[in-house]
Amino acid sequence: MNFNSFEEILDFAIEREKQAVSFYRQLADKETFSASKQTLAEFVEEEKKHQVLLEEFKKGNRSVVEYDYEWIPDIKRSDYFVDMKYEPGMDFTEILRLAMKREEKALRLYNVLATKTDDADCIKLFKVLAQEEAKHKQMFETLYDDHMARLGD
Repeated sequence: MNFNSFEEILDFAIEREKQAVSFYRQLADKETFSASKQTLAEFVEEEKKHQVLLEEFKKGNRSVVEYDYEWIPDIKRSDYFVDMKYEPGMDFTEILRLAMKREEKALRLYNVLATKTDDADCIKLFKVLAQEEAKHKQMFETLYDDHMARLGD
């Protein structure tokens, strides 16, 4: 990833968040089980918040909200899964695996983007977003564990 400007970094991050919104919306729209549908719809809203945060930052709103960083334990479930692509008809287990990998990649992306700029506010923004993606990853990993336990695994 080579960027020529601070704006290119932000545009790249905004586009990734738009893709995440679209991805989770597509999953939520196709999910038939109401609890799963609701969970995925909540992630649509989470990713929208990230998109808006980045867009506002790009417009000059540098007031990254007060944010309390906390250590998010990495359950590392996604470490054991291969990359997958969404296919219609995937069961919820596969959807959770796919979502874990996406959040793992988003977490890594924001950590990398934080190294691509010297702007302290931008670094803080990317660290906030990395923290949020770590939370999402943990939530999907926990959902996966719970789901598998219900299936008897």
